[in-house]
Amino acid sequence: MLNNRIILITGGTGSFGNAVLERFLNTDHFREIRIFSRDEKKQDDMRIKLNNSKLKFYIGDVRDYNSVDKAMRGVDYVFHAAALKQVPSCEFFPLEATKTNVFGAINMLDLALKLKVKILQASTSEVYGDPEVHPQPESYAGKVNPIGIRACYDEGKRCAETLFFDYHRQEDLSIKVIRIFNTYGPNMDRQDGRVVSNFIIQALANKNITIFGDGTQTRSFCYVDDLIHGLISMMETSKSTTGPINLGNPNEFSMNQLAKLVIKLTNSKSKIEYTELPKDDPKQRQPNISLAKSKLNWSPLIELEEGLQKTINYFKNSSTVK
Repeated sequence: MLNNRIILITGGTGSFGNAVLERFLNTDHFREIRIFSRDEKKQDDMRIKLNNSKLKFYIGDVRDYNSVDKAMRGVDYVFHAAALKQVPSCEFFPLEATKTNVFGAINMLDLALKLKVKILQASTSEVYGDPEVHPQPESYAGKVNPIGIRACYDEGKRCAETLFFDYHRQEDLSIKVIRIFNTYGPNMDRQDGRVVSNFIIQALANKNITIFGDGTQTRSFCYVDDLIHGLISMMETSKSTTGPINLGNPNEFSMNQLAKLVIKLTNSKSKIEYTELPKDDPKQRQPNISLAKSKLNWSPLIELEEGLQKTINYFKNSSTVK
């Protein structure tokens, strides 16, 4: 279905966009891949590093209809992943975080409708908030504090999902919505505040590994290659399969377990340091992937230790940690 198509990835210079892009470039099935983001420096770095004639770069902000319009012309499929990083955007740029999620979704949906383009929303497990149901199925509405410090991101993503389904119901727009649980792997941005990259960078530098709270809170970590397989499988489904569908690894680990494994794999001298738990930080996070198995014939293959070793090797060889 995706053969000989023009693909647009919004937020294409972020960790998610980079992963999707690399997966696509390893195939011969795409006529053109367009990267849309507002980070001109990262686009220049990608252009030099990849040097691929299939790649086209567009500078712009998803909140600006006209700049998105230029990038969307002639596109067959859109992978919409543009968003401000949850950390530190929730603390320093909450208005921008909300507006990017909401206004960005409106612009992308208006253009997808106008141009008759299939569009996929890269949503997040953050829509479940601090869950009272465990593991989290797609039918669970979540427990999000709408006025909390994390709400700009969590509620922004929830509103984006609302918009996607309203456009589908009212306008018959072809949509796909996936909810991504903690994903990690090579090409992660060391500045994005994700726990895996933070722990690896601290361990490689033999610095204390910082854990918020007492370390008993859990997450489920999905290696990026597994995520991309699920993503492409979702885009290739029929119009009637809209989602939302959870994509993540159901194996659950505490922060203490993750930190100890990173220290072991990096042969680090780091010690664990505990600090105050941020407000509204989820205590548990684990996907129910029954729907992904039945609708997409998908489940993750790469377990945490193997994936961490690949990610550690990337950071070891990356100039960003030197």
